[in-house]
Amino acid sequence: MKKADLLKGKRVLLVDDELDVLETLGELLSMCEVRKASTFENAEQLLRDEYFDMAILDIMGVDGYKLLETAKERKVLPVMLTAHALSTGDVKKSYEEGAALYVPKDRMKDIVLFLNDVLEAREAGKGTWWRWYDRFASYFDKSFGPNWKEKEKDFWNKFTSYHI
Repeated sequence: MKKADLLKGKRVLLVDDELDVLETLGELLSMCEVRKASTFENAEQLLRDEYFDMAILDIMGVDGYKLLETAKERKVLPVMLTAHALSTGDVKKSYEEGAALYVPKDRMKDIVLFLNDVLEAREAGKGTWWRWYDRFASYFDKSFGPNWKEKEKDFWNKFTSYHI
């Protein structure tokens, strides 16, 4: 199967309290079967009642970390998406709590690429964060300065030695 085909027909739950984000993600993921939720309650109900391959979860506004727990219970690949919780601490928390990936909203236009990375990793038996550092290190350098890894040095040394 070609990499571009990995998302075709996947059932994806999009969760965000910003309706324009839901609309944009829906358009970007037109090859998928998409369901949308703009509240925690609606998202949790959908996760419990329906089957999904993946869930893209906003961190703020809809209690994304609580939804992350539900997604994992239901064996749904959870991807964290955020603008307001854009921090190295939230990357670490997302990773440690079992998210398949963490994506800043201003990189949302490349969501197909990132989700394909996750699915490709799963197919190959690799960790889903295997390309995160390649895709986002320069973004974080620009956003937080070149020394952003210093605050959590042990974590980032371990992360990069495992994922690079």
